Amino acid sequence: MKKKVVLITGASSGIGKQTALDLLAAGYTVYGGARRVNAMSEITAAGGHALSLDVTVDASMQAAVTHVLEIEGRIDVLVNNAGYGLYGAVEDISMEVARKQVDTNIFGLARMTQLVLPGMREQGSGRIINISSIGGTVHTPMGAWYHGTKFFVEGFTSTMRLEVEDRGIYMVLVAPGIIDTGFGDVLGEEITRNSGNGPYADLVAKMINAAQNPSPSLKGSHPKVISDAIRRGIEDAKPRTIYRAGKFGYLLPLMRRILPHRAFDWMMKTAIR
Repeated sequence: MKKKVVLITGASSGIGKQTALDLLAAGYTVYGGARRVNAMSEITAAGGHALSLDVTVDASMQAAVTHVLEIEGRIDVLVNNAGYGLYGAVEDISMEVARKQVDTNIFGLARMTQLVLPGMREQGSGRIINISSIGGTVHTPMGAWYHGTKFFVEGFTSTMRLEVEDRGIYMVLVAPGIIDTGFGDVLGEEITRNSGNGPYADLVAKMINAAQNPSPSLKGSHPKVISDAIRRGIEDAKPRTIYRAGKFGYLLPLMRRILPHRAFDWMMKTAIR
């Protein structure tokens, strides 16, 4: 039986790279896509393929999908993992910077989905795994643009199920909790650049302290817990609509559903004091 062909975006680091390596070890044919091709040397060394892929450039996305189809004849699984978190006060962030966040986290994911759907529809099978976050259910200070994109991913994926599941294509959400990918350091640089010297500087200082000096109980899970969830989304005969995994991956969304809005807001503010 021919190996399933998997295309993973954002495969140069973190969850994307871990997923590529784990799926290769499990016997899948894996294509990793990212702007930093050199950062995917571990994937090629493990028998995978590295593609130059920028999900904000349409020609790059078309070329990547076309390349895989020309070589393999099919794409069985798309893992829409590429994305990043834009943090800073809405008042401080320019529309140019905000559009880059939307282009990457929303339009890149949507366009990659469009590009693989015709082949999946023709073969009568396929899985599209969209990487969301607990940030698609809960909210934190200074993350309005990031959370907005992840809320979109959840709504987009749920709506797509109604369009394509009857055609044998499963839309699956994977929502990581807190994962140890160095996000705290990145957040510190990002939030300082955007809002560190403005009217929200006091809140920025608290956010940086909370992100870079977490208590042991807040240490993130290893990316492999998300790779394992992605694999379940690929291999389960009838996958769940959403797989949650990682530190607080279940607890925080549950609390968000149970608590009144202002009670949850108070809890978030207290966590960064």
